[in-house]
Amino acid sequence: MKKITIQGVAGCFHDAAAHIYFGDEEIETIECETFTDMFETLSTDASLIGMVAIENTIAGSLLQNHELLRQSNLRIIGEIKLRISHVLCALPGKTIDQLTEVNSHPMALMQCEQFLRRHPNLKMVEVFDTAGSARDIATNRLETHAAVCGEYAAGLYGLDILEHGIETNKRNFTRFLVVADPLLASEIGPAERDIDKASIVFTLPHVNGALSKILTILSFYDINLVKIQSTPIVGREWEYRFYVDLTFDSLVRYHQAIDACRPLMRDLTILGEYQEAKKTH
Repeated sequence: MKKITIQGVAGCFHDAAAHIYFGDEEIETIECETFTDMFETLSTDASLIGMVAIENTIAGSLLQNHELLRQSNLRIIGEIKLRISHVLCALPGKTIDQLTEVNSHPMALMQCEQFLRRHPNLKMVEVFDTAGSARDIATNRLETHAAVCGEYAAGLYGLDILEHGIETNKRNFTRFLVVADPLLASEIGPAERDIDKASIVFTLPHVNGALSKILTILSFYDINLVKIQSTPIVGREWEYRFYVDLTFDSLVRYHQAIDACRPLMRDLTILGEYQEAKKTH
């Protein structure tokens, strides 16, 4: 049985992403309170797999997770893009008019604020986790409380769904990476014929045209740059680290492009070579 580390409790979106990604496989999830805790857990057991959010279409990139991944020895072996849809749920038999408080992670409350403002009887109270708010209501039998969470969490904890799809922006997706120790990655990662995406990180010398030269080489080899994220390098004024996602039709051409770029880069690390998520859920 595969053991998957997640940030959050059972029923959270990381949990849902893990079950969707691994499909009918039997998996065991290991709950971690924070992303830092998750990477520390992964570093202690090479048999573990991690499911980690890396970017959201509304909130943008999770820069902390980019750095945690770079500093780790883990490799990306896959990805999944999950639509984030929230429900309002409460103990069975309750109606919205009987409730006085709604609990959830502050980001989820913000994403559903338009709906919640139409129900002034619901006082918004921030808690640590979306699924955790559902679990607390079910465990402590909080008669007058509602939770904002995913449909998966509501069902897991036996709560009634009072409203579906209460998020303001219906195009809210989170991209999750599947990461593993390099030895495990070589065993369970994608076959070479399926690899069409890579994530790399590098720095560049502080000279004119350094980045444009890299982009020119990638273009020459027909490599598509789908994302570039820069972060400042602490202690090196006005120098940046670049996190780049690339897609390609030919693995050979990709390797040729990397070899051509390598002399122009500093501190190049290939974070993973994997199969692009073809569809969202």
